[in-house]
Amino acid sequence: MVSLSTWFRYIGYKLEYSVSLSWKNYKRGQIGEGEVRDLVWKNFFQGKLTYLHWNQGEEMAPTIAGKVATLLVRKLPNADPTRVFVGDVVVLKDPWKPDNYLVRRLAAVEGYEMASTDEKDEPFVLEKDQCWVVAENEKFKPKEANDSRTFGPVQMTDIVGRVIYCLRNAVDHGRVQNSHYSMPKDSPVLEVELDVDEMAKNHKA
Repeated sequence: MVSLSTWFRYIGYKLEYSVSLSWKNYKRGQIGEGEVRDLVWKNFFQGKLTYLHWNQGEEMAPTIAGKVATLLVRKLPNADPTRVFVGDVVVLKDPWKPDNYLVRRLAAVEGYEMASTDEKDEPFVLEKDQCWVVAENEKFKPKEANDSRTFGPVQMTDIVGRVIYCLRNAVDHGRVQNSHYSMPKDSPVLEVELDVDEMAKNHKA
């Protein structure tokens, strides 16, 4: 049973998402000024704040263990340092294959100084709207991990969502550990939209 306070927080997040997404589409010229309000209400009443993503590979083990996992992802219409935080597990566009998506841990954002373990490499500071993402499987070499150690910084705008729940199979599933900023923000969304049975039914083993 979802509490009334949780519903209020969820509704607030849903309205914020609907407004942000509609304004983003307007700024891009995808909709006209008169369509903004209609799109806000359409997203609010018909849309969801999450979607399912099927992850293949073991780059994120042990956080996301197993070769195949079904992930519940919270949508992020605008990924910036006020909505996504260092320590979050995120879904982002693959810099080398734009049609593909990667799941990686956000390790640094704009303003962070990055230093290499290789003394030949000069330290550098991440520029505005840049971030650094990493795979977590320590058994993978940097080139195998396919993260910022090989393709470098990525744009925050390439982040499309935050992973909040992982299902490996019908009996092995649970919440994904994100930053202490994100965990409470995602709790109402999980309480309202999480459907483990639906995730299991759609799981691609």
